[in-house]
Amino acid sequence: MALSAQESPSPRPLEVALLASVFVVAACGLLYELAAGAIASYLLGDSVLQFSTIIGTYLFAMGAGSWLSRFFERQLPAHFLRIELLVAVIGGALPAILFIANAYAPGAFRFLLYALVLAVGTLVGLEIPLVMRILKRNVALKDLVSQVLTFDYLGALAVSLAFPLVLVPQLGLVRTGLLFGLMNAAVAVWALWLFRHELRQWRAHAVACGLTLGALAAGLAGADQITTLAEDHFYQDRIVFTASTPYQRIVVTNGKTGHRLFLNGNLQFAERDEYRYHEALVHPAMSAHGAPKKVAVLGGGDGMAVREVLKYASVESVTLVELDPAMTTLFSQQSALTQLNGGTLKSPKVTIVNTDAFRWLEQTSDTFDVVIVDFPDPTNFSVGKLYTNSFYALLDKRLAASGYAVVQTTSPLVARKSFWTVVTTIESVGLTATPYHANVPSFGEWGFVAAGRRPFRLAGALPADMKFLNLQTLPALFDFPQDMARVPAEVNRLSNQALVHTYEREWGKVSH
Repeated sequence: MALSAQESPSPRPLEVALLASVFVVAACGLLYELAAGAIASYLLGDSVLQFSTIIGTYLFAMGAGSWLSRFFERQLPAHFLRIELLVAVIGGALPAILFIANAYAPGAFRFLLYALVLAVGTLVGLEIPLVMRILKRNVALKDLVSQVLTFDYLGALAVSLAFPLVLVPQLGLVRTGLLFGLMNAAVAVWALWLFRHELRQWRAHAVACGLTLGALAAGLAGADQITTLAEDHFYQDRIVFTASTPYQRIVVTNGKTGHRLFLNGNLQFAERDEYRYHEALVHPAMSAHGAPKKVAVLGGGDGMAVREVLKYASVESVTLVELDPAMTTLFSQQSALTQLNGGTLKSPKVTIVNTDAFRWLEQTSDTFDVVIVDFPDPTNFSVGKLYTNSFYALLDKRLAASGYAVVQTTSPLVARKSFWTVVTTIESVGLTATPYHANVPSFGEWGFVAAGRRPFRLAGALPADMKFLNLQTLPALFDFPQDMARVPAEVNRLSNQALVHTYEREWGKVSH
């Protein structure tokens, strides 16, 4: 019996299978794009720039792939199967290739990054037009377009939510890439079975599917070894702990000079001289106050700054605000690391709050005698917002009338303009800024800025158990030689984040 105009035939198994493939294809394609952007932001900094250029390159490549699909006229299922296998291999291996390249051939990293993104984007751009042309045999055009685009967008939505919340924290980037490569290969195997009667070289395609699945499965089984191979070469010392969190890649190494902490490949402290950094960060402001009772530490999830704060008998409470709970868990549970911070994260005086410091300053109503600001350097806009006049205006509200804040502020020697940009930005909100610096061998000359509503004064006393600072050497920290003296700098605002660009430019000169 003929169908009425209002009725539509139920989907055939072939159509359902191909639409499910569209869902998987879209999810895998976006996953590779997100992985490339995440790795680029980890290793190159400036996450907005990296994600923008990766997305732009990927979309351009998809457009090129869609245009190239017009030249595929015959044996469409065979072409679709081959493209799936290529995407599976190139996309699935993309994170592993990039991490290894960064460790063994850092000069080729950027070229390889965009070459892989172009390759994957072109292949993904070929996929959807081929699926649509295969489905066109049995589906009306208006239904075809709506169905394919619906499944394409649903796949993209699924992976965009799973990537930061589940995949990276639980699996890591290398294993996630290989897992999704296997999913692409599974689509190829599905196509092998669906079109078994159309494929002229079925046996050759079956062998290719088997080899691809085998290679990706082997890579997935050895994902930890792949990561270790890359990171051991990059970090040189023996790696004792690694974790990928929604916020960063944490690596702790141990070598002849002790433990070192890296976040996204950037050194945060070295056991042999971290005391110089943390004493310089904490004690000028704490001792200048006189008798601080309430202290906040923003960042510093390793607990080293808290260790120095608790050397003052007057301190009644310390609020540690650290975005990444993995950091505070690591440095409160790993015995080798708790020895470094003296187990201070378990002190009854310490309250740990795992949240964004900017948001916390907006929401809290507490005021503090001293606020220690120990964030990573402004390598990207997500960290750069913590160096803006908006952030310092919030910080001002949380300081008691006689309180001081202190901000770690990169190197005034290597990144001179970046350093004085922070000083200028602090002054722009009405606080008195007092810059100083200290030599930390692992970092070189390093800068800090004390800030408050009252003029800063040098301390008359310091805790007894100091390794670096004493009352005789303290004044030298506030003396700037000519090559670190103040230079003109603009205010760092949320709307422009000028500091991130300045920082990248100044440190880029050193790395190249």
